Amino acid sequence: MKNVKLIAMDVDGVLTDGSIIYGAGDIEIKVFCVKDGQGITLARRARIEIAFITARVSDALVKRANDLGVIEVHQGVKDKLDCLEKIIKRYNLKNEEILYIGDDIVDIPVMKNVGYPVAVADAADEVKEIAKYITKKPGGRGAVRETIDMVLKAQNKYNSLVEKK
Repeated sequence: MKNVKLIAMDVDGVLTDGSIIYGAGDIEIKVFCVKDGQGITLARRARIEIAFITARVSDALVKRANDLGVIEVHQGVKDKLDCLEKIIKRYNLKNEEILYIGDDIVDIPVMKNVGYPVAVADAADEVKEIAKYITKKPGGRGAVRETIDMVLKAQNKYNSLVEKK
């Protein structure tokens, strides 16, 4: 985790608990964890890039990304690995500098090609099998924050970021 420069993640089941609430008309509601948001803010302050990569398309995700200042938001993605490879190239990174957080089988190809694959606690068994770390917290309930805190501590950045708060 000391070399992580980009934290990429799936959205539904990682940044959310996987629930999708439909309202009247085309309204789709997602619930995001404030603690995960604070972790993302800390990571960005530590100059670690954040990327959201999801097969779904949601206005709620765009709003959340804007609130957090995340510019790498990729929705409607059919090939997550191809998407991540383009991000890696854009930032001139190496695969081993990438941490990816996933929860389901569509995340496996990406997780097999990054330096540090992470599965949330309630991930599919197949995802857990290839993860280097399985969070204690489930998706949408602090798993992202748990992971980011570990990265920041491994890089000796956590304490100085918390003291600046």
